[in-house]
Amino acid sequence: MPAAVKEDRGYIVINEEECKGCGLCIEACVQKVLHSAPYLNRYGYHPAVYDGHGCNGCGLCFYACPEPGAITVYKAVA
Repeated sequence: MPAAVKEDRGYIVINEEECKGCGLCIEACVQKVLHSAPYLNRYGYHPAVYDGHGCNGCGLCFYACPEPGAITVYKAVA
């Protein structure tokens, strides 16, 4: 039986130039929809990247991030 597909309840926007590549948001994400980019930003860090689907809008990544303005979480409107 195929796994049920959950509707996204939110989405994340990551300002890659503000991200310092610490990985705290990646570890905090319970949905595991963030990963480290294979490329470098202009400061030489591998920024976090959102997979584009699967976010539940909980905001744990936002609260784990030490860099103000790097992550914005949006909740889906029902």
